[in-house]
Amino acid sequence: MTTTDRRPAPRRFVPALVYAALTSAIVSSLGMLLVPSVATEFGITVSAAQWMLTVNLLVGAVATPIMGRLADGPHARRLLLVSLGVIFAGSVVATVATDFTVFLLGRALQGLLYGTVPVTIALARRHLGHPESQPAISTLSVTVSVGMGLGYPLTGVLASAFGHRAAFAFAALFVATAAVGVWRFIPAGPDPHAPRTRFDLLGAALLGLGLATLLLWISEAPGWGWGAPRALAVLTVSLAALAAWAVHSVRTRHPLINLRVVRRPEVLLANATAIGLGTAMYIGLSIASLVAQAPTTTGFGLDVPLMWAGFMMAPLSVGSLLANRAVRALSRRLDMAVFLPVGAAVMTLASVLLWLAHANFWTLAAGMFLFGAGIGSGYAAMPALIARSVAADQLGSAVSFNQVLRTVGGAVGAALSAAVLAAHPSDSTYSTEAGITVAFAMGVACCAAVMVALTWHAVLSRRA
Repeated sequence: MTTTDRRPAPRRFVPALVYAALTSAIVSSLGMLLVPSVATEFGITVSAAQWMLTVNLLVGAVATPIMGRLADGPHARRLLLVSLGVIFAGSVVATVATDFTVFLLGRALQGLLYGTVPVTIALARRHLGHPESQPAISTLSVTVSVGMGLGYPLTGVLASAFGHRAAFAFAALFVATAAVGVWRFIPAGPDPHAPRTRFDLLGAALLGLGLATLLLWISEAPGWGWGAPRALAVLTVSLAALAAWAVHSVRTRHPLINLRVVRRPEVLLANATAIGLGTAMYIGLSIASLVAQAPTTTGFGLDVPLMWAGFMMAPLSVGSLLANRAVRALSRRLDMAVFLPVGAAVMTLASVLLWLAHANFWTLAAGMFLFGAGIGSGYAAMPALIARSVAADQLGSAVSFNQVLRTVGGAVGAALSAAVLAAHPSDSTYSTEAGITVAFAMGVACCAAVMVALTWHAVLSRRA
């Protein structure tokens, strides 16, 4: 679509997109902090309550690439409204659930939150000119990390004062207002310039099966046993489905995700970074949250009440916001690829700080700020690199695949953290100081590996 063909976007178009993208952060903040509260509410173990995270992740992994592909079509606005409607319904179900099974159904419906950001990015690329779309895409890409810094404190306050149901009720209200903003300020009607191609049902089924079983294996194999028949069977199904999807995608004319686009150097660089930094980020955030809430008798815990534990994420939001603004200002003079190794370097510094001095609230706060700055730098660059490397009619699927890889990286980080903590049991329900230290050290290793690889790539590219 040319600039002259494009209808001018309403004045509040970008704020409406950002507000809709915040849905992902607000709903995702209902995760780690509320697992103990949900376990108490329904009279189940904490390990069983972890399924509220797993089922949400599984649905998100399947829904995100499908939503990204549909966002490339003519009805992206309608897709965003329907997705927000499903997330709203899930929030209501989780709020009024009387048993854990119904609650899990609500959490499953909320899984569509992972696909909202790629849809908003596709809408920004479609309705804005190139100069205006770049800062908008950069802002949308870090909305999740910025919003988490706001959502976690709010979740902690609501859950500690009124119970976890109040937090889910607030999420429902927020999603409803986001839907109103989309309906009001996003141009209505089908886009006549968007491609109308047949949806790749077989590719969606194969990729959905492969991702769902892969994340199920990553999440549950530590409890089943890595060599257990059940774990090996799930892994086999996953690998077979993903291999079949790859072959099908190369041979079909209009695949769910164009693998020829994904293998372009800048897209491949962004996707590899998404996996590595996603793994490191989840290790750092989850273990830091555990340290904050653990009792002091563990030897490492800070015994921070639930209401205040959420505020530990506030520096993450500040760091992400400041880094995003810096990237937007510097991108006029520096190539966007430069910010990937910079972000990885800052996250490595944060991981080292948490590894060496995590038994202090202010150290944790500083680590969260640096994590936010690293995420704001690296994650702002990823969609921008993808956007300048692919055609507008393939942006939604390309960015959604990047989001899927972040999710897979997060699941890998969760599994690695769980395996390390399980290998260092203590007399309480928490791990030992040695387990916490080793988990943080793994985060350092992940960040450092990504930083070295990105720096080496930058040096080779400059020589070339």
